[in-house]
Amino acid sequence: MTHTRARWWQHPAGVVGVGLLCTYVALAVLGPWLAPASPTALNLGRALAPPGGAALLGTDENGIDLLSMLLHGMRLSLWIATCTTIISVLVGATLGAWVGLRGGWLDEGAMRVVDVLLAFPGIILNLALVALMARPGVPHLIFALSLTGWVSYARVARGEALALRQKEFVLASRLAGAGEAWLLGRHILPNLMSTLVVQATYGFASVMLAEASLSFLGLGPQLPYTLGALLAQGTTYLWSSSHISVAPGLTLGVIVLACNLTGDVLRDHWQPRRPSRLA
Repeated sequence: MTHTRARWWQHPAGVVGVGLLCTYVALAVLGPWLAPASPTALNLGRALAPPGGAALLGTDENGIDLLSMLLHGMRLSLWIATCTTIISVLVGATLGAWVGLRGGWLDEGAMRVVDVLLAFPGIILNLALVALMARPGVPHLIFALSLTGWVSYARVARGEALALRQKEFVLASRLAGAGEAWLLGRHILPNLMSTLVVQATYGFASVMLAEASLSFLGLGPQLPYTLGALLAQGTTYLWSSSHISVAPGLTLGVIVLACNLTGDVLRDHWQPRRPSRLA
């Protein structure tokens, strides 16, 4: 049977996912210029104003324009999730591919560490790390999320490296005297890119959820306009002014959905032998 690559524009779900993700990135990047007001400009006379009029999405308990806070929060989330994902992929893929290529006791020892970290809930480790800091900021949060985020990429890269090191082109390079650095940079890592990009797309959504969870608990960046902070504020006024929590909640849900749909599209394009979830 002949397998053909799935094209994202042939699947309605794929079009929706890619479109939503591109829209989110555009709004996050252009947020400061699109925001109608400052995300910290207080106006107590308009506190908890409902959506409509000058405040399209309403205001929060301090009278701050919710749309402005949401746009700035989306930009902050994009920055945190992007930096964390890049660091996690670089560290996890390089380490996993290296130990998989070498094998032996180094491979076994590294994978036992990975197993321990995977068995322990990552959010608990994130909470413990961030809670140790007096005033956690964006760099601290990225560090805490990256410290647990690399393990899944390491496991995937190690598994792929174990298979790739038996391929003819890798064995031929070894016989020609190529070192480990050359094999990693020339053969192993380039052949992992499609798998890592697909996993990073799903991981990006997971990082956003983790960042929102920490901010919801007050352990994220000490800013009032993060998505998690807006959700936390909205729980106080859930029945009287639900727009405070509905807007960031829907935003976070749509972003996670877009990442998952985009990940499915990329997986079906690069790995067509697997059954499609978009068919």
